[in-house]
Amino acid sequence: MNTNDISNTVLTRLSEELDDLTPEAKKAARYVLENPRDVGVSTVREIASAANVKPNTVVRMARQVGFEGYEDFRAPFREAIRKGEASFPDRVRWLQDMQKSGEMGQLYAEMVSAALRNVEDTFAEIGAVELQAAAKTIWQCRNVYTYGVGVNHANASNFTYLARTGMVQFYAIPRAGSSAIDDLAWADERDVLIAITCKPYRREVIEAVRTAKEQGMTVVAVSDSPASPIIRAADHGFVVSVDTPQFFPSSVSIIALLETLLSFVIAAASERVVERVEKFHQRRHQLGLYEEEPT
Repeated sequence: MNTNDISNTVLTRLSEELDDLTPEAKKAARYVLENPRDVGVSTVREIASAANVKPNTVVRMARQVGFEGYEDFRAPFREAIRKGEASFPDRVRWLQDMQKSGEMGQLYAEMVSAALRNVEDTFAEIGAVELQAAAKTIWQCRNVYTYGVGVNHANASNFTYLARTGMVQFYAIPRAGSSAIDDLAWADERDVLIAITCKPYRREVIEAVRTAKEQGMTVVAVSDSPASPIIRAADHGFVVSVDTPQFFPSSVSIIALLETLLSFVIAAASERVVERVEKFHQRRHQLGLYEEEPT
């Protein structure tokens, strides 16, 4: 298990134990869940001050999730930083320095390695049973709304585009001239929201998930940590690895997961979906949208 897996396991345990903690320990736990990167670079007193609790409260919190004390609790987070979880500006400077020193071969190797590792780490933690359960819910619902902001808007739209080649109940939001909250106005327990956001988590997506839950919708969440606010609120949550030497989170594992989820939806669907996909592409050929291969 890699370092990120270990630190994410710690956060998952902390999230599961949250309701059983004392009010003061709960304050410390919430701070850690919301600011995991601070743990590796902060002393127990600094974390306690930031969480507005006493240092011994932080120690009790660490023991609650199976550690001997704070230093033991902090170790996986320190190792994650050592392995390369630097800030965005630091990564930009590192990339520029590498280009100046002619080390682009190293960059190439590290980008390829990170992409492969992200996919491996993601699917190592996700099983067919979880994907099948989410896919069955998606297939049996009335409407599916997919929502992401920034690059994840493109990822959500691509998933929707592919799904609509054979199914009509998929909608990427927000639609033109609208907002995500407005697009969900009449959604209810018959509908599904697929939400995507990674650190730093977008408030719009978190708010959409909150609204969806209040309206009885089923939420499928894709994010980068078990402590992510949308994962904690989801009915079906999928944690993806998005590490990269670049200054932005990688989308490779997000796209791979969404494509796999869609394949599970198709597998759960009726034979009519296969016929619709074939008809969709036949229509494109008939309209001359494809460059035909010479006979």
